Amino acid sequence: MGRYLNPGVSVADWNGSTALIVVDVQKGFDDAVYWGPRNNPECEANVGRLIDAWRKQSWPIVFVRHDSATPSSPLAKGSPGNAFKSVVKGTPDLLVVKDVHSAFHGSPDLDAWLRKQGITGVAIAGIQTNMCCETTARVASDLGYELLFVEDATHTFDITTPTHKVYRAREIARYSSLSIEADFGKVVRTTDLVD
Repeated sequence: MGRYLNPGVSVADWNGSTALIVVDVQKGFDDAVYWGPRNNPECEANVGRLIDAWRKQSWPIVFVRHDSATPSSPLAKGSPGNAFKSVVKGTPDLLVVKDVHSAFHGSPDLDAWLRKQGITGVAIAGIQTNMCCETTARVASDLGYELLFVEDATHTFDITTPTHKVYRAREIARYSSLSIEADFGKVVRTTDLVD
C-alpha cells in the first residue's frame, strides 16, 4: 500500500463503493486564539469540491461531527462552534457524532453502516490532519477499507511543546501523510480525484 495516486485519475474512475468521510469541518476550528496558526488555507474549498463531486455521482457521503465533552472547547456540544462550516452543505447519507478521535468510534456505528451499504473504500478529508483525520484513516485501514487520504483537503495547527519548541502545522501535516503513505493507504490531492 502507500503509493501516491497516478496523476490524472479522477473521481469518475472510482465507483460508488468509496465513501467520502468529511471529518469535523466545524466552525469552532476558526477560533485562532484557541487553536493557534494553521496550515492549508485551501482546505475548506477542497472539501467543498469533494462534496460536490461525490454528490454529482450520487456516491455515499458521511459527515462527522465532534461533540466535545469539555465545556470550554470551541467544539462543545450546543455551542455555536459545534456547527458545521458553510462548505459542509446538503444532507449526508450518514451523520456520525463522536467525542473521541476516530469516526469509527462514534454513533451510529460507521463500520457497520459502510459494510451494510457494500462500501469497501473511504476517502478522508477534514480537520485536523494529524488528529481525527489520521486516526480515522488508520482505523479504516486496519478494518480493511481501501484508503484515500486527501491531504490538501485537511488542515491542522502548530503545536508548542512544554519546552516551547514549536512544530509548524505544515510539518505536522507532512508527517501525517508520510505515516499514512508508508503503510495505511494512498495519499492523494483533491485534483487527483476531481476534474
